[in-house]
Amino acid sequence: MNTQKKNLVWQLQEAKAMFSEVIKAAALKPQTITIRGKEAAVILSVQEYKKLIRPSQTLYEFIQKSPLRDVDLELPQRLQEEMREINL
Repeated sequence: MNTQKKNLVWQLQEAKAMFSEVIKAAALKPQTITIRGKEAAVILSVQEYKKLIRPSQTLYEFIQKSPLRDVDLELPQRLQEEMREINL
């Protein structure tokens, strides 16, 4: 296959035979692998993968943007119980 063509969908047998071409093409656009005509996997560049797994915001940012940020919670008092003795 000519690398200039840059398939987007590959049959499994073709992808196995031309794996290096699939990887090169994935650097430009995600490549779909099919098995018996059904989509089975996608190969994408490391940069695209990192975009997918990177949180869009930190936990702090999430809490700060929460509409419930200023809600006062009424939590019940904890019971003050005596410590239990545990035999180890």
